[in-house]
Amino acid sequence: MASRMTSSRRATDRTGTRINRATAQDAKRLTNLVRRSSAYEGRYQSIVAGCVVGPDFIESNRVFLAVADDGSLLGFYALLLGPAELDLMFVADAAQGLGIGRLLVEHMVGEARAAGLTEVRVVSHPPAEGFYRSVGARRTGTVLANPPVVGWDRPELVFPITAAG
Repeated sequence: MASRMTSSRRATDRTGTRINRATAQDAKRLTNLVRRSSAYEGRYQSIVAGCVVGPDFIESNRVFLAVADDGSLLGFYALLLGPAELDLMFVADAAQGLGIGRLLVEHMVGEARAAGLTEVRVVSHPPAEGFYRSVGARRTGTVLANPPVVGWDRPELVFPITAAG
């Protein structure tokens, strides 16, 4: 179980995984993680092929990294505040199944709470819906395909953000 995460720049869980605020210098490695994700192979590859997580995006949003003791990137997320949305969340292929996604969601919920949000929307990659539901999101609808950018319907979910207590 993760230690309590706060909106500070850095937090650490019991396994030594650190959650750090991303900086513009992280842009290239975040972009590489997105583009190399095996979750987007095959029919889903087109949506990440041209994805760039640029320095301006990182500087203007709440982007956080999960980093191992050796400095390797385990995953990241981007929380947009207006409107509130979990825009990106990726876990490195080698870190799948280690609880990194759950740790990132817990941190994101803490950030959302600190920002005074009451919910955070997620338009999910279809295979990730089960994960989001397992960590507290509830399905609210479907975002219809928008070819040629996205050629498939996507689940829409919401994380309810409750007051700390």
